Amino acid sequence: MTVTSVTSTSSTTSSSSTAKSSLSALDSGDFLKLMLAQMQQQDPTNPVDQKEMLAQMAQFSQLSSTTEMADTLSTISAQLDNVVAAQTATQDAIASLASSLSSGSAASTDATDTQAAA
Repeated sequence: MTVTSVTSTSSTTSSSSTAKSSLSALDSGDFLKLMLAQMQQQDPTNPVDQKEMLAQMAQFSQLSSTTEMADTLSTISAQLDNVVAAQTATQDAIASLASSLSSGSAASTDATDTQAAA
């Protein structure tokens, strides 16, 4: 009678959870490597079905498009952040200038009133 130890089961579970967490780090290059390895290792007398191969190519194309779109959206987001920062800086400068002008005109009005009274 063969008995499997509990430690081997837990190590298998931990290695599969590590593999699942590392799947998020895969990119299109890894996808191509896997597909090429699949094509190299297939049985020549029983090749992969064309429909299955087309489905994998469509998935690759969709992955590539999604990755490119995410990069583009990140660039747009960064540019919009720069525009918002520039607008805020401009508004602050205008408010400071308006404050300076209003305090300057009030001082010149007081000086004109003082001269007129004399």
